[in-house]
Amino acid sequence: MTGSGRVLDGRAGLITGAARGIGRAMALAFAAAGGKVVVGDIDDHEGRRTVALIHEAGGTAVFVAADAAVDEDVHLLVAAVVDHYGRLDWAVNNAGLGSPAQPGQECGPDRWNQVMGVGLEGVRSALAHEIEQMRKQGDGGAIVNTAASPRLNVQGGLSPWVAAKSGVLGLTMAAALRYAQDGIRVNALSPGRTLTPAVERQMAEDPAAARALIERIPLRRLATPEEQAQAALWLCSPLASYVTGVALNVDGGASIA
Repeated sequence: MTGSGRVLDGRAGLITGAARGIGRAMALAFAAAGGKVVVGDIDDHEGRRTVALIHEAGGTAVFVAADAAVDEDVHLLVAAVVDHYGRLDWAVNNAGLGSPAQPGQECGPDRWNQVMGVGLEGVRSALAHEIEQMRKQGDGGAIVNTAASPRLNVQGGLSPWVAAKSGVLGLTMAAALRYAQDGIRVNALSPGRTLTPAVERQMAEDPAAARALIERIPLRRLATPEEQAQAALWLCSPLASYVTGVALNVDGGASIA
């Protein structure tokens, strides 16, 4: 399997929300770097498709059906990594649900709880199980949580998605500080607008809005899923061995514009 370097050679881990989009790109990139991957998602068909793509390229992966909002599913996902590969070296907590850009008080409680359950409680649960396993192993590990830039967060109003992603940043910093003594690094990846299939469809439906969006990005383009994946890979790899507690904005400069 070819790649930019096998920086994860033999290291095992999991990625939630890996059935499509950025999560799928992460799974492919981590496998190309020599990682042993457990693909976690609620979408059985697309999750298995991600694994098939990894196998076609010569990588190592298995699919585990898991709802990031269900604590027992997350526990079983971590256990699956250990069962298949013997240990947990890294994890990417990427699963999340979108929501309309509306103030939180205008969002119904069912939708609010659904988005927060996956995007915030799901990350808290994942961190608890992942860190427990890494501490048991006794030789550290690396975790990346998908979050979002605080500055970009507030531009659409206080939606449940914004609240969840802001909470993820807090969880990341607290965990990084608490478990640094165990050699466990915890960082956040904050992607800017990324050209996933869903975003491509949105841009095709409203070209004028798409052009206006791109004009607000200093690099004058959207990210590719592969660029987000490479950033997550770096954070989980030994190349970032002295990096913990950071929120890495991969947004073409949008967060400082």
